[in-house]
Amino acid sequence: MSSTSDTRTAPSSQQPRPGALDRYFHISERGSTVGREIRGGVVTFFAMCYIVVLNPLIIGTVPDSTGHFLGGGTEPNLPAVAAGTALVGAVASILMGAWAKFPLALATGLGLNAYLAYSVVALPGMTWGGAMGLVVLEGVIILLLVLTGFRRAVFRAVPGFLKTAIAVGMGLFIAFIGLFNARFVTSGTGVPVQLGVNGSLEGWPTAVFVFGLLLMIVLWVKKVPGAILISILSTTIVAVLLEAVLKIGVFVPADGKSSGNPTGWSMNVPALDLSAFALPDFSTVFEADPIGGVTALGVVGASIVVFSLLLADFFDTMGTMVAVASEAELVQEDGDVPHSQRILVADSAAAILGGVGGVSSATSFMESATGVGEGARTGFASVVTGLCFLATVFLSPLVALVPYEAATPALVLVGFLMMTQVTDIDFSNLSVAIPAFLTIILMPFSYSITVGMGAGFIVYVLLQLVQGAGRRIHPLMYIIAGMFVLYFLRDPLATLIS
Repeated sequence: MSSTSDTRTAPSSQQPRPGALDRYFHISERGSTVGREIRGGVVTFFAMCYIVVLNPLIIGTVPDSTGHFLGGGTEPNLPAVAAGTALVGAVASILMGAWAKFPLALATGLGLNAYLAYSVVALPGMTWGGAMGLVVLEGVIILLLVLTGFRRAVFRAVPGFLKTAIAVGMGLFIAFIGLFNARFVTSGTGVPVQLGVNGSLEGWPTAVFVFGLLLMIVLWVKKVPGAILISILSTTIVAVLLEAVLKIGVFVPADGKSSGNPTGWSMNVPALDLSAFALPDFSTVFEADPIGGVTALGVVGASIVVFSLLLADFFDTMGTMVAVASEAELVQEDGDVPHSQRILVADSAAAILGGVGGVSSATSFMESATGVGEGARTGFASVVTGLCFLATVFLSPLVALVPYEAATPALVLVGFLMMTQVTDIDFSNLSVAIPAFLTIILMPFSYSITVGMGAGFIVYVLLQLVQGAGRRIHPLMYIIAGMFVLYFLRDPLATLIS
């Protein structure tokens, strides 16, 4: 018996010492292996690399106030946006893994890019370079907040229900954008919006969207790893085959002289083109122009935009960090997370990288939990995810093959996931319910995230004051609400001053 025991328990001096990779990332210490970390990193990549397809379709297809698209030119340059998105995801994820040593991958944030595309770049005088410059400023500010410890103070200033309402409102806004861009809902005659064409679903592109959405929902419910990516790729293949056989063509609205092509593809025509296999185009990189962004909007307007970006970045990361740490069983007894300060610094640096890369602020992805579910426990998994993004840079021109109808189902599903947080809001308390309600509905109804946030903040402060609870409000909330008032009145004030 003792002989068997001695055989099983060899002296530690005879056991193989961990390699340099193991020691640096604490792989064995956290109960993992190099194989598990690699597998977890790859799974995380497949769970979140849809952003390389989706981000260009959001920010690459919207012109700024001067009529120019991201990357320059008067026509969309989706391959360049895809290449920049993949590059930023690669650098940010590798930084998080190698320096913060935490299994958290980063890439362009969906809510943030939609905010820039649909609420910022159309403002008078604003360019894509200026918008990305404001992203850089936001990243610098949030980095300073982390380094000074002020981030926690601002985090505490905004009531939890408003943070939740912002996420829910952004979810509904993103879902609406997905439905509208796929032309599942369209501008109506006599009504603001309607179903499909003339109130009914018509055309193969719409059928492709419905197929993609149903497939994505089924795969997600069945908890298939990479459900979003699988659906986008599968639906794109269907779209390519349909276009090759039926020659559907791009959507052309009727103009009174011709019937147009009301059932065509919303944006990209999914036609195979060998020229799609090309070296990456990095024309979005170093396009950021902070001075131009501030000049276009003025100090108050630019401050509102920067604050809006900061607020979304600010709270998402802390929640994602804790959620992933809990899944990996890395939360310490005092509730802290290993290397938490480095994690927050890396995330803040990623916001700056996103602006410099010209593809919107990069942030931590909750999809990192899928890699943790596959066994990842260390930053080596994030390095693997980053290397996968780096390889994707050279395949980014293929994004031109993906039509809106294949990618926008992901916006609907992500919108649903963001909206599920609504159950955390106490709607029995009117001073909570009304500001939250206005925040949520005004984002999609006004087609502006800023409007929803501003209405929620202002009404919350107002209700607290009329109820005699003004002292309960953090002083920063008065400043924030005042800035939003100035934002809403910026045109009348500008006219009055002039």
